[in-house]
Amino acid sequence: MQPIVLINAVGFTPRLLEHAPRLKAIAQTGWIAAMPEVLPAVTCTAQATLLTGKLPNEHGVVANGWLFRDTNEVRFWQQSNRLIQADPLYATAHSRAKARNQPLKIAKLFWWFNQGAAVDISVTPKPHYGVDGNKAFGISGHPPHVPESLEKQLGPFPFATFWGPMAGKQSTQWIAAGAALVLLDHRPDLTLVYLPHLDYEPQRFGPSGCDMPRIVRELDDACAPLLEASQAMGAQVWVVSEYGHGDVKRPVPLNRMLRKAGFLEVRIGPFGEQLDLYSSRAFAVCDHQLAHIYVTKPEDIPLVRDTLKSVVGIAQVLCGEEREQIHLNHSRSGEIVALAERDAWFAYPFWLEDPEAPDYARAVAIHHKPGFDPCELFFDPRLRFPKLHAARRLIQKKLGFRMTMDVVPLDATIVRGSHGLAAADPLDRPILIGQGRNPGNVVPMTQVRDLILAAIGMD
Repeated sequence: MQPIVLINAVGFTPRLLEHAPRLKAIAQTGWIAAMPEVLPAVTCTAQATLLTGKLPNEHGVVANGWLFRDTNEVRFWQQSNRLIQADPLYATAHSRAKARNQPLKIAKLFWWFNQGAAVDISVTPKPHYGVDGNKAFGISGHPPHVPESLEKQLGPFPFATFWGPMAGKQSTQWIAAGAALVLLDHRPDLTLVYLPHLDYEPQRFGPSGCDMPRIVRELDDACAPLLEASQAMGAQVWVVSEYGHGDVKRPVPLNRMLRKAGFLEVRIGPFGEQLDLYSSRAFAVCDHQLAHIYVTKPEDIPLVRDTLKSVVGIAQVLCGEEREQIHLNHSRSGEIVALAERDAWFAYPFWLEDPEAPDYARAVAIHHKPGFDPCELFFDPRLRFPKLHAARRLIQKKLGFRMTMDVVPLDATIVRGSHGLAAADPLDRPILIGQGRNPGNVVPMTQVRDLILAAIGMD
């Protein structure tokens, strides 16, 4: 059995392949396939589909975050593997290997749903949280000595470049170098590696507003040690992606509209307004270009639907069984699902005036916000010296003062790129390239799981 290294290069598309000579060489000596998106075309949903071969109405990952109905809380970016309601490929592979009495070693590096995954080696970003609200960056994994060894050899994981205003190539370079060390030191039969570099500039400025050839070359350069290690251990390299980015020019503040229509309620307190989920008749969980709208009372659904249909920037509104059209007829989905027009995206804010915003709105706070916030990729342009402001906040923190890292802008119009819809052009779809047996010119995302299982001899 020849080992497989599966690189998830987020945002990589057929249009971008020409700018990545190393990855292009894999396609030239192997094969390339277009891969239609699963909706919503966002990280957690796409990865769950790649891992399980199922669509969201079966695996249950209906977005990057949703309403957890048992506790009535909106949670984004959860890492528990148990949230996937279908068997991931590594669980299936280990089960089959055990039945056949075959050895099998699988590594999962920075892919989502990492905690509790049925893999032999895992590494994932995981800050430490103190009882006083303090947070320290860090990574976690299994066995514990693996992340410890990586940080000893490579230095601390550059967490600030993984997400936030300073997000950039350093995190991808670290992950790729770390994956190379895992390959050489542990020699897994299957290695899953997540490289996020193409998810930053295209979201900030849109693909037409940034230097895509340069950014793609940076990704390709970062892959060099990983590709060299793969060659040294005789592994096949496959590259997959989750979606392509599109240009946008207008945010659609669904929650503000629902509030003005009388459906959404807030609680006023010392830390700004807070979304009151128990009192609200309807609210939107916004995730790029798709939103789940949760409606408390069935009799309100027609009223909310009609309100949404009149909103400029919404392309489609699906209620109840209509959600099956995009495979989102699931209990975790909102009673209504909205899709944005191509040049629009859904912004989560529910406050009507900036002084009333909750304290987390101005911070990188992915686990506090009841929706995805791409404004976290920017320093507030109103700050004359934003990095100096951030440094001052860090000093306050180290001195023991309570502080908020208030560097994120509240102006959603600053965002120029998004994703979540099916691409209008096949060149902007996700991509699958690899070595070995050619699967054909077009591969549905639901087929990747079985292709990988077959490639490692576990079909």
